[in-house]
Amino acid sequence: MNKIHLQTIELYAKQLRTPMFNQYADVIRQLDQNQGYEDFLMALMKLELDSRQESARRRKIKTAGFPYLKSMDELDLRRFEHMSEAFIQELATCNFIDKRQNVVMVGNPGTGKTHFSIALGIKACMQGMNVKFYTAANLSNELIEAQDNHKLMRLEKQIAKSDLLIIDELSYLTFNRHQSELLFKVVADRAERRSVIVSTNLRFSEWTTMFENQTMVTALIDRLTFRSHVLNMNSDNPYRAEHAAVVSADGKETE
Repeated sequence: MNKIHLQTIELYAKQLRTPMFNQYADVIRQLDQNQGYEDFLMALMKLELDSRQESARRRKIKTAGFPYLKSMDELDLRRFEHMSEAFIQELATCNFIDKRQNVVMVGNPGTGKTHFSIALGIKACMQGMNVKFYTAANLSNELIEAQDNHKLMRLEKQIAKSDLLIIDELSYLTFNRHQSELLFKVVADRAERRSVIVSTNLRFSEWTTMFENQTMVTALIDRLTFRSHVLNMNSDNPYRAEHAAVVSADGKETE
């Protein structure tokens, strides 16, 4: 094929936004002698489709706002003392999102709650779902800031569109009445419509230490635990503590 033909194909691929069509030569090499033009066209189109789907998955993962990426394969399932591997793998199918169910992870620090929630979120993104990840502190701050800038309704709509909302670290700070009301509305608006994952170090009976309004605490727990999986992730041997880096006398870190 001459240079003009190559440049024309490249131009058409760019204008049609089908960049993988430029890989036609590789597709031709992979065809066998019994395959014809239709097989070539289907293979080329599948290559383009696969590329677009992969790009879409990467965009969803980026948009989700994960602090870092963790996969299910990186989880040491033996650490989850109160859950069976079969149950964990069932959650990893993300069927709970299709069923509009919630997941509440309760356990002491360092037991893999954040890792597990991120891994489930990435699984959802890989299935084409929209996910948003927040720490409870960040979500509260963004809601307050959006309200101050008269953009609260826009933010609430963005959150509402997500198939899965992850609220991590609902433990480490106290919310005033105004913050509590904004957080409650976000969760309440999703009840039986969309899924939420919440991770916390505190038992439900201790949630009153975070919120001023005890009636709202009761209502919040009711919303989160209805149609939910409540996971006991407590452990006497937290994973993070066991694998914490130890700084030696010469200043080097060892495991």
